[in-house]
Amino acid sequence: MMEESKESLPEIRKSLLLNAPIQQVWEAVATAEGIAAWFMPNDFQPVMGYQFHLNAGPFGNSPCHVTELEPPHRLSFRWGKDWTITFLLEEQEAGTKFTLIHAGWNMDEVTEFGETHRVVRDRMDQGWDKLVKKLAEMVEGDA
Repeated sequence: MMEESKESLPEIRKSLLLNAPIQQVWEAVATAEGIAAWFMPNDFQPVMGYQFHLNAGPFGNSPCHVTELEPPHRLSFRWGKDWTITFLLEEQEAGTKFTLIHAGWNMDEVTEFGETHRVVRDRMDQGWDKLVKKLAEMVEGDA
């Protein structure tokens, strides 16, 4: 019997032009130290299939694994049981275009912590605004 298709919620997508070279932005989004500085403490390594954890504070350690790795342009990883995070980097004359995509939202799904995706998605959408701003301040401050 086929499973009913779940109603999906739109992915979260944040793009901005960073006044920093692509390699510097890549170091900020594809190293454990870089990710910890603007996102969450972690034990990430830029290795295809690598299993790591994001330390989500009160929510504990979330299991993740690297699903795509194309330095210095693309990194994707599974986060927890539902989500995929993708960082896209494009070299531009004025710096680096950075796009974050947070996918895997379904209307009927519930997170490991018992909250619906609809509730968590809105919170995460606002949270990513702050995080991407923090990333920009970090890489542009070093430029």
